[in-house]
Parts: sequence; C-alpha cells; structure tokens
Amino acid sequence: MKTGFDSICMVGLGYIGLPTAVVFALRGVNVVGLDVNSHAVETINRGQTHIVEPGLEDALRRTVAAGHLRATTRPEPADAFLIAVPTPFLHNGNGHEPDLSFVESAARSIAPVLKAGDLVILESTSPVGATEAMAGWLAEDRPDLTFPQTHGEASDIRIAHCPERILPGHALKELVSNDRIIGGMTPACATRARRLYKLAVEGDCIETDCRTAEMAKLTENSFRDVNIAFANELSLICDRLDINVWELIRLANRHPRVNILQPGPGVGGHCIAVDPWFIVSQAPEEARIIRTAREINDAKPEWVLARVHQAVAEHAAETGGPARIACFGLAFKPNIDDLRESPALGIASRLAELYPGRVDVVEPYITHLPAAFADKASLVRPGEAAGKADIIVLLVDHDDFKAMPAPAGKRIVDTRGVWTGRGR
Repeated sequence: MKTGFDSICMVGLGYIGLPTAVVFALRGVNVVGLDVNSHAVETINRGQTHIVEPGLEDALRRTVAAGHLRATTRPEPADAFLIAVPTPFLHNGNGHEPDLSFVESAARSIAPVLKAGDLVILESTSPVGATEAMAGWLAEDRPDLTFPQTHGEASDIRIAHCPERILPGHALKELVSNDRIIGGMTPACATRARRLYKLAVEGDCIETDCRTAEMAKLTENSFRDVNIAFANELSLICDRLDINVWELIRLANRHPRVNILQPGPGVGGHCIAVDPWFIVSQAPEEARIIRTAREINDAKPEWVLARVHQAVAEHAAETGGPARIACFGLAFKPNIDDLRESPALGIASRLAELYPGRVDVVEPYITHLPAAFADKASLVRPGEAAGKADIIVLLVDHDDFKAMPAPAGKRIVDTRGVWTGRGR
C-alpha cells in the first residue's frame, strides 16, 4: 500500500472546498478541483474566486500560476479524494431529514477513476453513518475493488471522515492552525488520512472512528446552538420586562465562570442552523434540549418581524402615511458574503413581500440582490438607506455598520445590539 500523495482531488469548490484546495496547493501538492459548476471552474482557472474569503484570491492566483491547482468538471485519477459538498434537508414534508444526494452524486462521480491505494475522505458535515453510506455507494460502483466495510484493514480503498471546523472569514488561517478530527472506517484508514492532513495542518490531527468524528462536528455546532438559544431566549424575556439585554449580558459576563453569547435575529449558516437537526432526526426522543434550542432559534425571525410590524403601525399612527424600511445586512454572519440559511435574508425577503417598493437593503458584500427581491426592494448604500428610512432594521453586525453612528430620528429594530447595545 502506497503512503505518498502525488495528487489530490477536491470534490466541491465552495466555501470549504476551494480554501482547502488552495491550502494544500500552497504546500506544493498538485490539486485538481472538481465541481459541477462550469462558471466556478472557469473562474478558478483564471486565478479568480467566485466566493468572498479574505486572502483567498491572492493565494489562489499564486497556486494556479505555479501549476499546483486547476479546476475541472470531469473526474480525474488522484491519490486522495476530499469531498466537500452540501448536505441540506430533504424537502419531503417529513421535517428535517438530511439529504445525502449530493454526497452520493459526488461519490459515484469519482468511483470510475478510483484505483487500489486511494484515499476517500468525506469532509461534508453529515449525519452519523454517512461515511459508511458513501463507502457503500463506492463499493456498488466498483465491485473490482475492496472497501473497509468488507475487507477491513486489508481494503484497497481507505475511507475516512474529517469535518472542517473553520470560521468563515478566517478560512486560510484556521484550515492550517485548527486541530482536525480524523475518523477512519478502520485504524489504517484514519492513519492514512492523518498523513494527508499533516501535509498542510499544523494543529493536532486526532484519530478516531468515522461515527465519532461525524458526531463530534454535530456536537460542536449543537453546543453553540444551545448557547445562542439561551441568549435569544434572554432577549425575549428582557423585551417583556423592559430590560436592555445587551447591558444584562455584559454585566452577567463579569462573573468569572459565565460567558453568555450575544443574541441575534436567529441562527444562520450551513452548520449551526442545520447540524443539530441531524442529531434530532436520528435520536428524536433523546435530543430534547437540542430540539428546543433549534425551535427557539428558528422562531426568532418571527419575533423580529413582529417588532418591525409594530414600528410600521406606530409610524402610520403618528404620520398617517406608509413607512419606508431599511434592512442592514443579509449575510448569516458579519463581514462575509455567505447568505446560506441566513435569518437576515429571510427577514428582509419577508419584509420585501409584505411592503413591496418600500424596502431598501444594505449589504456591502454583494453586488446584486437575490431573485426573491426582484421589483420589491433596492440594494442601496448605508447613507442613502439611513437617510430615506423611517424604520431601520439592523440584522448583521458588519464592521461597516458598527462604525456608523446610530441614525437619529429613526425607529430602530437592532437585533445585534450595534446601536442600542453600546455601553453607557
């Protein structure tokens, strides 16, 4: 069994896959990126990025120019295949069941080019058992090869799960510095995967089994979700009791063993807003706290909308006219362009539907609004929006917004404490 890695194939070139491919290419490893999006492939091969991530475009340009990274829409042989594709929910009316169709499609796409000695790693955040399911799909398509589920340590193909654990906006640094959990289907699979990651990762690479690795990532994000739900529930209680929640949390956090997170308009992104439901779907009777936290965070946008409707009604009562609304931020977290599972996006699009032609949107990290806003809202600059608006809804705490003074003479629904939560 070979131990070197002359080439790596990164399957999926999105917010995780592309930075991962670049990090390996920066270490001189030959990387081919595989994606079904031909526009993304063409853009990458020009040395340009199709996503926003600080430092990524410069690093990508250097690796492409050096010949260590290129992209394609057609699978090619490699020594290791890293799969980072979406794992959304099924839209079948049965709640929050995970959809592994993208993982299956990716696995079956690379199956024809696999050879004995190859390593296949699932990086996509997945429900427990997904890595074994992937191994099953590969085995179905390549009966001429052996896999860990049938041949254990002697298998032709090594298979592992290694979930990413990065903070968007810090991907290039954290892909290198963060510890990685390496979950192999067998100890030999974990060891081989660890050798691959140590080509680029300076943090510790800890070996375990694939099910524990899958559950570890879900647990990390569920832990954060539960803590955010506590903060969001506090914000509802404080609103009822006429207490400034931002001051309350600031004071409570002066206790040496208390660290309450900050409330917001909900929870977004493809991890924290999704992963806890994977646990709930597989252990619905046991995951009671996790389910409740998800329900609290999923319900927070409705509370925000109710506050905006109240402000609209108050404006109409005072002036007799309709209110103009400015929504500040669409991304799921500050200082990035990622709108996936964003509560801010959901809130703003609902307001545009309810008050068409009366909503302005400020989002400095995008150049055009999603199709849902067509003919209903406009993308404008902060100063223009603040000047025209009667009601300002602060949804994302971008640095640009934090640098602004609180708009005077406006009704403000500040879901992030940017203006109403500043210290006295």
